[in-house]
Amino acid sequence: MSAELVNLAASATVAGRLGAVAYGLAAIGPGVGIGLVFGHSIEAMARQPEAMPVIRTNMFLGFALCEVLALLGLVVPFIFQK
Repeated sequence: MSAELVNLAASATVAGRLGAVAYGLAAIGPGVGIGLVFGHSIEAMARQPEAMPVIRTNMFLGFALCEVLALLGLVVPFIFQK
């Protein structure tokens, strides 16, 4: 094998690992956000049961927005690879 092919394979492996690390770091924020959204929603529903439909709607909206951040963290390393 030539030295160029070895360097190319090594850089592809490192880039793949960096993408995995980037996604792992990008998943931390949405994970915390989703936990906060559901925790505070349950607390709000316990305090005001009559507002449950509005709280539930806002809870799922917050969940979807947090999940979009996780999906962006998954896609961005693939888009910006060398």
